[in-house]
Amino acid sequence: MDAQERVLKAVDHEEPDRVPTFESAFTNNTIMRHYGFEAGGGRGYKNTYQFFKKIGIDLVLSYVSILPRKMFKGGYIDEYGRIIKYEYYKDGTMILAYHGGHFKSFDDYENWKSPDPNSSIRIQQFLSGRSVQKEMDNEVFSIPSTGALMEVSWQGFGLEIFSRILGRPKQAKKIFDDRGNFTLELVKILAETDAKIILLWDDYGFKNGIFMSPNNYRKYVFPWLKRICDMAHKHDCKIMLHSDGDLMEIFEDLIKCGIDILNPIEPTTANPEYDIFKLKEKYGDKLTFSGNLSPMMLTLGEIYEIESYAKRLIRELAPGGGYIFGSGHSINPAVTIDRFEAMQNIRKKYGEYPIKKIPD
Repeated sequence: MDAQERVLKAVDHEEPDRVPTFESAFTNNTIMRHYGFEAGGGRGYKNTYQFFKKIGIDLVLSYVSILPRKMFKGGYIDEYGRIIKYEYYKDGTMILAYHGGHFKSFDDYENWKSPDPNSSIRIQQFLSGRSVQKEMDNEVFSIPSTGALMEVSWQGFGLEIFSRILGRPKQAKKIFDDRGNFTLELVKILAETDAKIILLWDDYGFKNGIFMSPNNYRKYVFPWLKRICDMAHKHDCKIMLHSDGDLMEIFEDLIKCGIDILNPIEPTTANPEYDIFKLKEKYGDKLTFSGNLSPMMLTLGEIYEIESYAKRLIRELAPGGGYIFGSGHSINPAVTIDRFEAMQNIRKKYGEYPIKKIPD
């Protein structure tokens, strides 16, 4: 079974040959070098995809938005108005770090050229990833990823300025409608070009809750999210939402909107009820869960803790499909080789279907 078949079968709540895997980001030069790869080596997606094949990651990304608009020394302003700077970890890993919003007022926003969903570079990026996938005999499954509704909206201003804009409903609606129209049209274009899954980057919360009131999400964000999901489903395409934070207050809203996959069910939130095992038990027939081994554990935890949690993820979440194995956010520069390999070794040992009895 190839990677695309494996992932889609799991998302359809069926059991493929083994539990599929995904990481929303892999920023760790030390681990890449350990497997014989250099970050950024080669052109396009080929080097990265070959690395993911080597370590057994099935679902990989191409990037069709969040593109640079204005370059400056040490970083750039992206097309959503977010200031991004290059930061480097001690092993040389480069991280694209958010450093605030370019817009200081709603007028600044209005004077900024909105991203164009029809820009040819977007479909080129998607097709480039798809081409490498085919070149690799579908041993990875490349899907397009795009900024969406909430995260890029507030980050273009910064949270303080954007909070003031929320007090001006006409301005807030204009911003969310701009983002909604862009994302809807881009999803339509991608789905019509045979995208099978599209990932939306759209953090809705942080460790203590959501960024704005549930009513504001229901007023400004979720009507668009539902239209986006409906558009994708019309073309036999799934929607994967990547959102950090404690989403408990809006979890059922997300399901009603029609998202198919939720990543990563962040395991380090302050809410004990925002727990992937409890959520899977309650909503497992409505949603595919992706995650959620804590990056903190992968950085500081004992090997036995990582092995025990990875076993539990597979034992409790994988039977019957509807689960994609991975970390609770990403593989960052602080994750050590031995801890990463402990996680992957459990997947290799116990992740084949049918899931056999797994010891504690």
